[in-house]
Amino acid sequence: MPLTVSRFRSSPRRRALLTASLALTGALALGACGSSDSSGSSGSDEGSGAGRTHTVRTAMGDVSVPVAPKRVVVLDTAELDSAISLGVTPVGTTHVEAGSGFPGYLPKDKVSGVKDVGEMLNPDLEAIAALEPDLILTSKIRHAAKYDQLKQIAPTVMTETTGYPWKENFQVHADALGKKAEAKKVVADYRAHARKVTEAIGGPAKAERTKVNVIRFVEGADIRLYGEQSYIATILKDVGLGRAPISAKAKDGFSYDLSPEKIDLADTDVIFRSTYGDPKKAKQTRTTSSGLWKNMKAVRSGNVHTVDDELWIQGIGYTAADRILDELRADLTEK
Repeated sequence: MPLTVSRFRSSPRRRALLTASLALTGALALGACGSSDSSGSSGSDEGSGAGRTHTVRTAMGDVSVPVAPKRVVVLDTAELDSAISLGVTPVGTTHVEAGSGFPGYLPKDKVSGVKDVGEMLNPDLEAIAALEPDLILTSKIRHAAKYDQLKQIAPTVMTETTGYPWKENFQVHADALGKKAEAKKVVADYRAHARKVTEAIGGPAKAERTKVNVIRFVEGADIRLYGEQSYIATILKDVGLGRAPISAKAKDGFSYDLSPEKIDLADTDVIFRSTYGDPKKAKQTRTTSSGLWKNMKAVRSGNVHTVDDELWIQGIGYTAADRILDELRADLTEK
């Protein structure tokens, strides 16, 4: 359904802002159709990038976006992490259902002044329009149903999904933000960091011998053990850490669900655990107080580490990954 003023019953001020936003989008679209060059950019203002656009390949097709967007809205934690990693402070972002505010691992000064535009799965389109963005970043798996409305507010760049392909998604975000050069440095720094962690924990051979599982207690659901096709698994792989065989049984490679009565299936050398939502409703309290849990090898050897869910599971980007690498080094280095 097209995004209209009557749909939201907005105030006169909001209607004015929305009208200006839609006018801006139309102007950008006309500019893009007018004089694109072979590189995908248009216009000739080489200094400021004002009025120039380039084409970004997205999950929804090619999208014409400003060469140097100034007012960016991001609708999920992965896009927020990408923007911050690339030195861009968005004008607006969403929050996840189980929390309020923005991920705590992000530097406070980097998210200061960013407006909350609603819960991630149900963003407030009127609030987004009121910010007059010139670019929106999100994913098809999150907001495909809202794409037609979002693109009327501003050029909207969607990746196919989130999580596992985070490195590829980061490159799409960098392209849309006009930060390809900065992205190369971010990636290079991360790779160097991962190599240092590998060496710190005893080198590649020892890392490979150390079998690791990551589990998440989820409110209203079974316990989730992360498989090879997940964000956190890619970081473990970059460090060269081994994985327990059960991780290969994950459905679609993403996760393997466990009940508290089968938590011993998650046992291995090292376990990292997080909690999403209320610990009791997420079965964390029940599970970790059971004899089955207490008799697990990782528990008895003191190799179960409680980690921040926002950082390890929700972050999905290079800023989060660098923090996770630091924690892996601290937890896996012999004291």
